[in-house]
Amino acid sequence: MNLKLIKWILILLSLISLSCNAGDNLKRLSTDEFKKLNLPFSQAVEVDGILYLSGELGVKPGTLNLVDGGVKAQTRQALTNIQTTLKNFGSDMQHVIKCTLFLADIKEWPLVNDVYVEFFAGHLPARSAVAGSGLGLGARVEIECMAKVVTQS
Repeated sequence: MNLKLIKWILILLSLISLSCNAGDNLKRLSTDEFKKLNLPFSQAVEVDGILYLSGELGVKPGTLNLVDGGVKAQTRQALTNIQTTLKNFGSDMQHVIKCTLFLADIKEWPLVNDVYVEFFAGHLPARSAVAGSGLGLGARVEIECMAKVVTQS
């Protein structure tokens, strides 16, 4: 065998080994309160010290009922719910790496931003925002985040 081929085989085997170990540190996380909602997904997944939160709506905790008051109230509640989830699983808002905002109407983006910056003052994570034709439960906004774990839950 020539040296070039051996080199590529070793690289390939290394990559296969890495991908096989990637799921070793995977934890699917949900609080008892969340489990009672009987939803078809985990509240969060932790992989190698990073929390991946499911999208959060502006619902009253432990329910599927949106808060009253429009997009600002829903944004505030969604971010409050995210704070709680992060705390439950060993992180906080200061360790959020990235958020993705899903908006029912892109025209409401400035209203969402007004509330969003209150939760991330001085430590803005990376972020994307997209608008679509509708969100679950008729919500105006849905927010998903990724965060670094700082304490073990």
